[in-house]
Amino acid sequence: MAKRLQVILQDPEYREIQRMARARHMSLAEWVRQALERARHREPLGDPGKKLQAIRAALKHEFPTGDIEQMLAEIESGYGTGPQP
Repeated sequence: MAKRLQVILQDPEYREIQRMARARHMSLAEWVRQALERARHREPLGDPGKKLQAIRAALKHEFPTGDIEQMLAEIESGYGTGPQP
């Protein structure tokens, strides 16, 4: 279900956003929807406390790992060696 959102802007703000939308060849409403979508994706999801708890729990374990320089070298050596179209 779609919902209507009303936002009150001062004239200078409105005109600036309107110019930005026109520059991208889109309606003001579409520009606002896309701006809100981008803002939503920048916001962290979930409870930061839970994330920190998971990180702290993981730090209690000692898992084997390789030397970072060796791993990066192996990754780099693998570039371009895959199947060619």
